Amino acid sequence: MNLVTISGPPSSGKTAVTIKAAENLMKRGVKVGAVKFDCLHTDDDLAYEKAGIPVKKGLSGSLCPDHYFVSNIEAVTDWGIKEGFDLLVSESAGLCNRCSPYIKEIKAVCVIDNLSGINTPKKIGPMLRMADIVVITKGDIVSQAEREVFAAGVYAVNPGAIIMHINGLTGQGAYEFSTLLYDEKIKIDTLKGRKLRFSMPSALCSYCLGETRIGESYQMGNVRKINLDEKA
Repeated sequence: MNLVTISGPPSSGKTAVTIKAAENLMKRGVKVGAVKFDCLHTDDDLAYEKAGIPVKKGLSGSLCPDHYFVSNIEAVTDWGIKEGFDLLVSESAGLCNRCSPYIKEIKAVCVIDNLSGINTPKKIGPMLRMADIVVITKGDIVSQAEREVFAAGVYAVNPGAIIMHINGLTGQGAYEFSTLLYDEKIKIDTLKGRKLRFSMPSALCSYCLGETRIGESYQMGNVRKINLDEKA
């Protein structure tokens, strides 16, 4: 089975782009499954089901969704293999730009949109910098010049990635994207022992453990303080 991990900021079009690509693959006889990781609520699983794609969803609740992802991706992969999928797509929750739910030797896709701001590529960490493919959406809403400047910003951050423009509503560009998602020569039978491309954010402080009071006397563990003496 092929496994692909897809991440990106909130409302960037991850689900729409994935479904359009999956529909192209299914027309070619590829059996596609999906899993959606999110925090408190998601209806994306209904969109996958409507497209005829078997799907599972996992809600992390009070836990960091990407830590939740790492703790569950092995079981999800086993489920995909058991179901006989040719390709399993794992879509992460769209949250902070620091996280990087990517696995070494597993294809990684980052979806971002042209409306997020011209400096957005500089603000995104390993989620963008470690991706194999960067999909830029909502290009129909901005000018050609804005699309090119935004793409140049992405290239500056991740010059090794394949950069694609896809319309999640019409599906323009999704066929080309689908040809990069699935490779019948690649087969994985387990994720056990594999490693993340980059470490997860480190935090184990009093607020992680349920503290709600503000004040230095209530803070302990992994805490970082702002340097107010530094000049802006």
